[in-house]
Amino acid sequence: MRAVMALSGGMDSTGLLVRLLADGYKVSCISYEYGQKHNIELDRAKNNIAYLAENGYDVEHQIADLSSAMGIFHSALTSSEIDVPDGHYEEEQMKATVVPNRNAIFSSILYGYALSIALREGVDVEIALGVHSGDHAIYPDCRPEFYDSLAQAFEIGNWDSEKVSFNLPYIDGDKEMILREALVSCEKLDLDFDTIFANTNTSYNPDSQGRSSGTSGADIERILAFHAIGRKDPVEYVNEWGIVLANALKTQLRFHVMKENGTERPFTGEYDKHFKSGNYHCAECDLVLFSSESKFDSGCGWPAFSEEDQNANIVQVKDTSHGMTRIEVRCSQCDSHLGHLFHEYTGPRYCINSICLEFEGD
Repeated sequence: MRAVMALSGGMDSTGLLVRLLADGYKVSCISYEYGQKHNIELDRAKNNIAYLAENGYDVEHQIADLSSAMGIFHSALTSSEIDVPDGHYEEEQMKATVVPNRNAIFSSILYGYALSIALREGVDVEIALGVHSGDHAIYPDCRPEFYDSLAQAFEIGNWDSEKVSFNLPYIDGDKEMILREALVSCEKLDLDFDTIFANTNTSYNPDSQGRSSGTSGADIERILAFHAIGRKDPVEYVNEWGIVLANALKTQLRFHVMKENGTERPFTGEYDKHFKSGNYHCAECDLVLFSSESKFDSGCGWPAFSEEDQNANIVQVKDTSHGMTRIEVRCSQCDSHLGHLFHEYTGPRYCINSICLEFEGD
C-alpha cells in the first residue's frame, strides 16, 4: 500500500503518520514552509522522521518552500501585524488563524506528487490527511464537502486520476480519537508515544525557545485531548502542565457557558463566596456588569447581585428551556450568556455564572 501525506509537524499529521506505518503503508511526506510563525513545527517533523529511521522505519520526507507566495496571505499565522488570538478553538476570533486557500494549495501539490508516484511506480496512491471534525467550525477547507469537491475537480483535471484517492480517516473524529489510535499504533510499531508527540508542535504562538504557549485555540484543543486520555502532554509549555491544563479547562467551561448557554455547577465558581470591594466585568468583553456593593450571599450556589451597573444595560430574554419560564440575562456588548434574573419577594436576584465574570478590585 502506498500513501502520500502532508506532515505539518503537528499532532494530527504525526498521529496519522504512525497509523499509516502501523497499517503497513509505504509513506512519502511533504512538509510546507509557508511563512508560518510557528515554523518550529518543521524541525519537529524532521526530528520524528529521524526517530522513525533509528527504529527501522524509513519515510521519505521533503519540504516544499511556499513562503514567497503564501507569506503574503492575510492571516495571523503568517502576518507579523496580526496577533495570534487566545481562547477556545471554536470562538469567532479564531478565524484570524485561517490561511486563505491553504489546504487547496497543499492538496494540489500532494495530488501532483501522488500522481507522479503512481505513474513512476505503477501503483495506486492514497493522499492521507489528518483533518478532523474539530477543525470544521473554523476551517472551511477541513470539511468533508470541500474534499469531495476537490477530489472531483482533480479527477476532471488529470489523466490517470483513477490511480489517486483521498484517505481522511479522522474526518468525523477528533483529537482525542487521534491520540487513542496513536497509542495503539505506537505499541504496534514498538515506538515510544511520548517521544513521538514531544517531537510535535501544535501551538500557533510558541516562544523563542519553541515552547508552546498553552493559550492559543490549537493549544487548548490539544491540552484537552491529552487530559481526556489521562496523560500529560510530553511537549514543553511555557508554564507547567498543571497551569496550562487549568487554563484549558477554564477556557472550555467559559466557552460552554457564555457561547453555548451552559451553566457551571453550583458552589464551584470562583466568585460564589467572593465579597471583596470592586467591580465585576464581563469575561468576554470587559464591560462592567456589577458592583460589589450589590452582591449578596443568596445561598443558591452562584454569585448573586441585587442590581446591575447603571451602564451595563444587560439584555433580558425569555427562556423556556428545561420546562421552565425564566429570564435569561446576556451581556449587552458581546451578547454572551451570563445567567438568569429572578424576581423574588426580597427583590431582584441576578444569578450569574462565575466563569462569565472577571473581578477588578478597588
